[in-house]
Amino acid sequence: MSELRRYHDYKDSGVPWLGEIPSHWEAKRMRFFVNTNPLKSELGIQEGLLVSFVPMESVAVDGGLTLTTDKEISDVYKGYTYFRNDDVVMAKITPCFENGKASICNNLTNDIGFGTTELHVLRPKEETSSRFLFYLIRSDVFMKIGESEMYGAGGQKRVPESFIKNFVAPLPDIDEQQAIVNFLDDKLDHIDTLIRKQQQLIEKLAEQRSAVITHAVTKGLDPNVPMKDSGVEWLGEIPEHWELTYNKYLFNFSRGLTITKADLIDEGIPCVNYGEVHSKYGFEVDPNIHPLKCVPESYAENFKYAVLKEGDFVFADTSEDYKGSGNFTHLNSKTLTMAGYHTVVMKQKHDHNHRYLAYMFDSKVFRTQIINRVSGVKVFSVTQGILKRIPAWLPPLTEQNNIVIYLDEQVNRMDRSSEAAKDIIGKLQEYRAALITQAVTGKIDVRHLNKQAS
Repeated sequence: MSELRRYHDYKDSGVPWLGEIPSHWEAKRMRFFVNTNPLKSELGIQEGLLVSFVPMESVAVDGGLTLTTDKEISDVYKGYTYFRNDDVVMAKITPCFENGKASICNNLTNDIGFGTTELHVLRPKEETSSRFLFYLIRSDVFMKIGESEMYGAGGQKRVPESFIKNFVAPLPDIDEQQAIVNFLDDKLDHIDTLIRKQQQLIEKLAEQRSAVITHAVTKGLDPNVPMKDSGVEWLGEIPEHWELTYNKYLFNFSRGLTITKADLIDEGIPCVNYGEVHSKYGFEVDPNIHPLKCVPESYAENFKYAVLKEGDFVFADTSEDYKGSGNFTHLNSKTLTMAGYHTVVMKQKHDHNHRYLAYMFDSKVFRTQIINRVSGVKVFSVTQGILKRIPAWLPPLTEQNNIVIYLDEQVNRMDRSSEAAKDIIGKLQEYRAALITQAVTGKIDVRHLNKQAS
């Protein structure tokens, strides 16, 4: 940051959150330099005209679009959002808005695109750069104030169009906008390269983790042990002395609580829900270490089927993608805990090492069987029936314990490396966000950098 400097002269913007801006900049409501959600009536319907079709998953966070599908304009004219090349599209629904889904429209078929109604369209007026506008809406201040302005209940909160129109933004002239864009394009490209390298490391560690777990729980630790055909095509050979059975013989099955997020409270009995299984505490959870929302203490008596004891398993019963199907956690604590909404509970009938079973569930061969059996379109369901019908393979208890000792050591080492990489990514993303905000709000002057480069 030593090469960055402030402008010589500043003035009060008149906006508390913005503070001072360069003296030659203007603070304007966005309605004065951006048109929002242009009317499709300006197009008319041209029969047979192909246009780009853009679902939400095609909207990136780096300014680009993934264009794969064309449709006739008559098929999308009603019920979809309209935009053109150089427009900026921005997700308006949670959590897509908070995740930064926003793109600059380029290479649209016949210069026209249609997409989900959960997009706001921002069309820059004359003397406003599309890419500067994109960086402006990716700034921390725009994102944070936008989140506070969202309306609606639960998972259906949306950013209102009025927020965009009335948002007061600092605006330099078009030449300075381009200087800022050039600076950010260069800096962020370097930062993104560093982030990608860390992400590749995390992916490599995840592959190694999966391979080590799968080999240990299907072949054991002794390379010289006699093997036998398991009789299961996808499992192949397993050690001769191992037992092959099915989950339905190993576990009693039940469901988690039929509650919603709104029913959770800050104090009471810790409750693990499918959200924690998917995003926070997969594989194992300990309420003494992992912060969990709670349910009232009366639930333990009234809903005994959802009470967990140490070693019980909780599978998420729905996933937004195939990859997440089979995500689970198990209680690694003696603390009274309950299984929450959208979960399947599995409690052992016999005394096997629960960490061995967790590693077996986390192996590639086991997870693949769940993925091959789930059904759904936008949401994929993992049922008790699916879990009951999948085979389980068990070494003697002493061998289970030895496999757990070995895998704990190997997996913990890889997990520490992965967490270190995630920490680096987090710091780089914080720096990236700060750089965008500083540049588009005039807290740093980058004009001299463009002159040096030229």
